[in-house]
Amino acid sequence: MSEEQLTALLAKLKEDAGLQEKLKAAADLDAAVAVAKEAGFDVSKAAWLKYQAKQTLELSDEELEDVAGGFLTVTYIICAGTLTVVPFL
Repeated sequence: MSEEQLTALLAKLKEDAGLQEKLKAAADLDAAVAVAKEAGFDVSKAAWLKYQAKQTLELSDEELEDVAGGFLTVTYIICAGTLTVVPFL
């Protein structure tokens, strides 16, 4: 399934700087999906967008406490030419 493949891709990105650079250079989501497929991951655009939306909308209890206390750490993800703000990725 594409979501499992996306999870595997994200794990691979943590250790593969070359793959990170290729994805950063992707002009759009279609290009990012093509890079993922070239690297051996069967990832769909829908799964990618669903993951990004989920990461953006869901906060852990600790993140909610930080927000309530006036403190929020934010991670910025640039993927396929789109800047996505993801709390505590």
